[in-house]
Amino acid sequence: MTQQNWFNLNISGLGYVNRIREVKPKKGPAFLCCDIAALRGPSDDVDYLRFDCLVTGKEAQQLIRRCIHACKEDRKVLIQFRLGDLYIDTFVYTQGKHQGQTGVSLKAHLLFIGMIKVGGEVVYQAKPREPADSEESPQQPAQVDQPAAGSQATTGESSAGIDQPPAGTAVNSPQTGITHSEGSEADTSAAKAAVADNQPAKKDDELAWF
Repeated sequence: MTQQNWFNLNISGLGYVNRIREVKPKKGPAFLCCDIAALRGPSDDVDYLRFDCLVTGKEAQQLIRRCIHACKEDRKVLIQFRLGDLYIDTFVYTQGKHQGQTGVSLKAHLLFIGMIKVGGEVVYQAKPREPADSEESPQQPAQVDQPAAGSQATTGESSAGIDQPPAGTAVNSPQTGITHSEGSEADTSAAKAAVADNQPAKKDDELAWF
């Protein structure tokens, strides 16, 4: 089976959110939409470009829903956004001074929200995402030269005659003076589980409204 390649067209910027709405078509599941008035141009003479967005990012859907109350109260909701799948759609005005004329709408998918400001105050800031390859790869054990077959060890003692300490016994290294504790895998797993249990629980604020 051949792999399908895609060319992504993404748009990033800042914009004001309004007209958050749940659209319920006659057929198929409901979907979440919103308008974004994106800022462009010099900061002292800002122009706006409107995008009609379908909110498709899972986390973006949760965040946009948390902005519904602020939008209904006519508070300014500014977001840092990333859009994808931009396309142009045409429509006909049904009322107003442009009634009967054809209009153009820029449509896109809202994929990601990096920041939210409500009334000039930052209420959400996305955490930087760690790269997938940030985890350190396990180190390989160093190679140790083995004596040739039939040769005698320099110490004159056979390794088979050396007593090994049982698991869980503390061993003192004469070279470094550091005491090492050798435990079984079960002890190590139990210790990791105990550390995990002592971690503070994360706050669940998904139901909080901005």
